Amino acid sequence: MESYEKLQKMIDECDNIVFFGGAGVSTESGIKDFRSVDGLYNEKYDYPPEVMLSRSFFDTHTEEFYKFYKDKLNTLDIEPNVTHKYLKKLEDKGKLKAVITQNIDGLHEKAGSKNVLLLHGTTYVNYCMDCGKEYGAEYVFNSKGIPKCSCGGIIKPDVVLYEEPLKEDVVMAAIKAISECDLLIIGGTSLVVYPAASYINYFRGKYLVIINRDSTIADKSADLVIHEKLGDIFSKLK
Repeated sequence: MESYEKLQKMIDECDNIVFFGGAGVSTESGIKDFRSVDGLYNEKYDYPPEVMLSRSFFDTHTEEFYKFYKDKLNTLDIEPNVTHKYLKKLEDKGKLKAVITQNIDGLHEKAGSKNVLLLHGTTYVNYCMDCGKEYGAEYVFNSKGIPKCSCGGIIKPDVVLYEEPLKEDVVMAAIKAISECDLLIIGGTSLVVYPAASYINYFRGKYLVIINRDSTIADKSADLVIHEKLGDIFSKLK
């Protein structure tokens, strides 16, 4: 039996499914991931990307932060791909209970998914650090230099930067969803980003499936491992 057929059988059997995804979910929409050979971490900048995306860098080199942020993390013109659309379809059927994502690109929401747990926040929500006024992604990405609020304060993306803690309510909701589901599908993530990757340890359900181009530390625990592109698999599912 083909791997996608095995996955289809599991999906047909389960009514409480959770998808846990990473950068590999969005690469087929044209967004670069971080750690692959042609990912952001292997591009040449004055500072490494993980430094430029840290809270201390945001605070001390705000203008340089925004140059990188606007250049590399603007997804306003990016559209959802096969995977995003399939997960929306699965949610509409009442089978998929949550999408837990490490991505900040807003593509699950663009595809229409409702219960999206944003572990690392989103570029689509931004707020003034002085008065708390909220701004959309268009305002920030289309601004010149450092985006400023009408009150004069600096605007910060609602993104969890390096050195910042994850939001506790999102973490608790993700752990609850994982611990209660029958089928956990992990897709497009190398499972090396902590603490996010550790949440899969709460899974107690029936089937654990991993779909990722490269092997992960959780492969040996999975009921089904597929080393193929997500789009190639999800395009075959009904």
